[in-house]
Amino acid sequence: MSWTFLFFAGLFEIGWAIGLKYTDGFTRLVPTLLTVASMIVSLTLLGLALKALPVGTAYAVWTGIGTVGTALLGIWLLGEPVTAIRLGCIALIVCGIVGLKFAA
Repeated sequence: MSWTFLFFAGLFEIGWAIGLKYTDGFTRLVPTLLTVASMIVSLTLLGLALKALPVGTAYAVWTGIGTVGTALLGIWLLGEPVTAIRLGCIALIVCGIVGLKFAA
């Protein structure tokens, strides 16, 4: 169950990272509220995952999911550049996440 909590914590981390862009410097109420709610849910789920997972592994996986998801959504939603190097680095992060899952 801890890995499930961690996975969803990572998804909510993506939500608040992308949400920050839409808050327009915290001047837009609805995006700001959704971003803050996503932060709270993400940290709560991370805390629940940490009951059974090592902190180093859980934190690395949580940030890895957030990093990969945010980078991909930045490309898809925000028109950020797509380069071979960028996609290769994202793939390396995914490999690291998978490796940590198998090592735990």
